[in-house]
Amino acid sequence: MKSLIQTVLVACVMAAPVVSFAQSAQSAQGPVTRAEVRADLIRLEKAGYDPHIDNATYPADIQAAEAKVAAQEQMASNDKAAAPAAAQTAGMPMQASMDTVPRIDLPRNPFYAGA
Repeated sequence: MKSLIQTVLVACVMAAPVVSFAQSAQSAQGPVTRAEVRADLIRLEKAGYDPHIDNATYPADIQAAEAKVAAQEQMASNDKAAAPAAAQTAGMPMQASMDTVPRIDLPRNPFYAGA
């Protein structure tokens, strides 16, 4: 019985580091900056998500906006992949990509100094 307790104790001690690193794969890219969070929120708001409205449909509305943003990014990456081939076959210079569209923020409250 004593050896069984020792075996279980050793197994728990050996498994502790594995469990403690369970979420390290999520942070492999490093911490998310405030600017990245703001840019993500702006993309979601442009896709139709409004964080100021009723939270009765919270998970569904943000998931729908995320799906819409993902679809737009997929279409943009497909367009970028097809554009060089089309430009080479047509013999015309490639036009500016859609990434150069200037960012337009919502009007800011003059009494709020936060970013």
